[in-house]
Amino acid sequence: MIFDTHAHYDDEAFEEDREELLAQMAPAGIGGIVNVGASVQGIRASQELADCYPFIWAAVGVHPDEVGTLNEETVAWMYELCRKPKTVAIGEIGLDYYWDKESRELQKQWFIRQLQMAKEIGLPVNIHSRDAAQDTYDIMKEHHAGTTGGIIHCFSSSAQMALEYVKLGYYIGIGGVVTFKNARVMKEVAAAVPLDRIVVETDCPYLAPAPNRGKRNLSLYLPLVIGEIARIKGVSAQEVEDAAWENAHRVYKKLQ
Repeated sequence: MIFDTHAHYDDEAFEEDREELLAQMAPAGIGGIVNVGASVQGIRASQELADCYPFIWAAVGVHPDEVGTLNEETVAWMYELCRKPKTVAIGEIGLDYYWDKESRELQKQWFIRQLQMAKEIGLPVNIHSRDAAQDTYDIMKEHHAGTTGGIIHCFSSSAQMALEYVKLGYYIGIGGVVTFKNARVMKEVAAAVPLDRIVVETDCPYLAPAPNRGKRNLSLYLPLVIGEIARIKGVSAQEVEDAAWENAHRVYKKLQ
């Protein structure tokens, strides 16, 4: 069975055929999906999906591009959602210096605040980091490492940085990018990170694997990601699939 540790099926890209697509997951071997909040609206939608589908769980968090909408009243509401049985993580949270939609200081402030929430409520984190590798790592090491664990989502830094996160107890999220011909660094990451620290994800509808690059991504495409990781590591696809399933359940402890 395959576990998609990071998806956005609440996205408008799925408005026309969401139910039809989700009905295909179990027959295709997709045994679990975590739908990840990125905004207040996304948090609500993720909760609704988790309530409707037995194989979908929710993560509660606000993406760095959206932290300008946060206040302590909203955080208090998020705390309550975290106590629901199908809320399995805080995410996606972190830093995004590519878009810089919010000031970097404000991003850091709310990143640390949401890490604090994760520690207080006892949930793992799902981390977004874009063009902010060192600042993200430094904050994680200072404010979260050694506590509730989590996933560095859609990992895009070096293999060396990935191994530093592994030393701190985190899992590395690998998705469609690893299948791209020019993705040398991601292939190095997949080779370097131990199989017991890799989880697979889509970030759908974004980052579809080859040969579907540029199209809408789906959990149904994860066998392509698993196959490429297996090729890089010189093991069977089944071995990668089984390890990623077990790793997802270890990091998202409420699944157990």
